[in-house]
Amino acid sequence: MRQALVSPGASELSYEIREIIIKADQLAELGRTIYFENIGDPIQKNWQIPSWIKDIISELAQNDKSYGYSHSMGEKFVRQFLAEENNKLKGAKISAEDIIFFNGLGDGISTLYQFIKPTSRIIGPSPAYSTHSSGEAAHANANPITYQLNPAKKWLPEMDDLYNQVQYNPSIVGILIINPDNPTGAVYPRKVLEDMVKIAREFDLFLLCDEIYGAITYNGAKHYPLSEVIEDLPGIAMKGMSKDMPWPGSRCGWMEFYNRGSDALFNKLFHTLQRAKMLEVCSTTLPQMAIPKVYGHKNYPAYRKATNEKIGKRSSQIAALLQDIPYLYFNETFGAFYNTIIFKPGTINSTQKLKIDNPEVEKLLDGWLQERNLKADKRFVYYLLAAKGVCVVPISSFCSDLLGFRVTLLEENEDLLIETFTHIKEAVIEYCES
Repeated sequence: MRQALVSPGASELSYEIREIIIKADQLAELGRTIYFENIGDPIQKNWQIPSWIKDIISELAQNDKSYGYSHSMGEKFVRQFLAEENNKLKGAKISAEDIIFFNGLGDGISTLYQFIKPTSRIIGPSPAYSTHSSGEAAHANANPITYQLNPAKKWLPEMDDLYNQVQYNPSIVGILIINPDNPTGAVYPRKVLEDMVKIAREFDLFLLCDEIYGAITYNGAKHYPLSEVIEDLPGIAMKGMSKDMPWPGSRCGWMEFYNRGSDALFNKLFHTLQRAKMLEVCSTTLPQMAIPKVYGHKNYPAYRKATNEKIGKRSSQIAALLQDIPYLYFNETFGAFYNTIIFKPGTINSTQKLKIDNPEVEKLLDGWLQERNLKADKRFVYYLLAAKGVCVVPISSFCSDLLGFRVTLLEENEDLLIETFTHIKEAVIEYCES
């Protein structure tokens, strides 16, 4: 071609959570049983949607309006419902006009970063959820800017690191918070969030908080929404229905903008995203219409409580299997449905192996191991997949210098859960001692 076609920032686009499935599918074609621990899809892990939710969806499907376009910002009655839910809290108030719907948070995240000036940066956590770190880096044509989450401190942010990064990098315009966190499962105490607000206030930044897992906490943890701590600063909360309903296939998420009037540039960002959504026409209609009916249903609080208790139980079961392995840093989780497990320094290298019995599988693995710049944790992940059939994601793919892997806490079948994590335990010990 007479000129390059692809933006330099495209090299930052990576989503190992999905890419690892390609290799798992290759093994499945050879007859290998695969234990999928790579993606946060409750449906894939045998969750049963309650009949009352199915009844709501079925009834909406009989309504001709659910087949048409919605308002570009989202159905007005749905946005009013969400604004009223937010305004029940003690914090920043919003109206229906402060909410924009997207086709899932993935769409919202990519749209947001697309329209932020390339030289303006949003600092995010490390380890980071790939959609955020890749989207922010691609928009800037540069590596992501991150602050560290510390596995030795229950994955809480290193506040001095965050402060220094912001202080000495004037290109930073916003702080990304993921709470509850993906991939670590941490839930931030109110004091941590308040300290982030102080930093944002000192350096005239806005706050961006991904709260897709806000309703999913357990084992005594409490989630504090951004609106409760942000005071009068500009900020965005990202929310959706894919995890807590759960309906990941709905592709329906939204952003709530707080204190738009406090900053003209922030308000301009809101109107830019609003116009971008108008060009796209609208977001999915039927899932939006379900929101007030499901979240406002008399059965929803009990359903959410029972589901959270089950996730908390799985967290404890996984801890019982993995927390005493001497080669790992292990933190029990309190929110979302993931756990990030880190190898202690010096425990993994490029010579360790797991036994592979099938020559065809071994041949596939040999090909995978030829990948350029293969990180040590990704090498372990490939061996775990080939030897045990367990599909996890390396933490080095979450914008992190740490070495480890992320698992989910989703498997409804308790026997299968124990079987999967016993395989992981055996693999870690065999690999580290090989």
